[in-house]
Amino acid sequence: MSAFLRKRLLEVIPVLIGITLVAFAIVHLVPGDPAQILLGPRARPAAVADLQAQLGLDRSLPAQYWAFVSGAVTFSFGQSFQFRQPVADVIGPRILPSAFLIVYSLVVALTIAVPLAILSARRRDGWPDQLVRLFTTTTFAMPSFWLGLLLTLVFGLQLGWLPTSGYGDTPLEHFRSLTLPAITVGLWIAAPLLRSLRTNLIDTFDAEFTEAARARGLGELRVLFKHVLRNSLISTVTLMSLLIGVLLSGTVVVESVFSLPGLGSLLVRAVTARDFPVVQTLTLLFGFTVVFVSLATDLLYAVIDPRVRL
Repeated sequence: MSAFLRKRLLEVIPVLIGITLVAFAIVHLVPGDPAQILLGPRARPAAVADLQAQLGLDRSLPAQYWAFVSGAVTFSFGQSFQFRQPVADVIGPRILPSAFLIVYSLVVALTIAVPLAILSARRRDGWPDQLVRLFTTTTFAMPSFWLGLLLTLVFGLQLGWLPTSGYGDTPLEHFRSLTLPAITVGLWIAAPLLRSLRTNLIDTFDAEFTEAARARGLGELRVLFKHVLRNSLISTVTLMSLLIGVLLSGTVVVESVFSLPGLGSLLVRAVTARDFPVVQTLTLLFGFTVVFVSLATDLLYAVIDPRVRL
């Protein structure tokens, strides 16, 4: 186990370096001068040049990249151009709403996907299976922003059950405010999870060890949860780890639709203002999250299936 962890941690280093290169290159390829945007279109060239010097934009690109990487190693990500505060202070308060939204969305997705996948696999090619397939096709085809607006219109404006924007001040208000965004993201990612789990359940229901378990007199529920479902989760867990990147990108749109103070809405605002330090730090944070989840998924394999050896 320790040798496996050391090997995977060493593999992470070049991946993170590649992420920093991509993040740095992308923000500098986007048209627009941050100093000009901050000062406005009527600013004098001398004032723009002076602000560029203050922000360090007058240095060469290699020097700017080295400053970003060396700062990231010591968790010093510089100062935001837009907010004139340390990047860590800008990002810190917004991590919890985004993390809460991602966890909430996963819970919604699994609550939908697991029961419907079991129902669809048990009633293969029947009318419940056809309805489930229609549901997955419809929800996956819907753009997340359109689905969010539709839910807002029905449950927020017409029925008045849930708030349509903001985050609230108390844990209960946080939960209520994130319900519509979590349902929006959860419905979107439930479709691929459901389809993957359904296919694996069908294969496992027809496996020889499942028939052997039934032949030993085990009840259908015990066969389902102890043998079928557990052996069908490996590929679904892999898909969940891949969907983390989709979740991070999906929250960018959903947080903007519902006006949530999370990392996604901050990223949109930072890109608009050409706030290079914030955009680069958020890209690095998202990349590190995906890499960490991938490592945790590999470790989870051995927990789900003891036959897996790391």
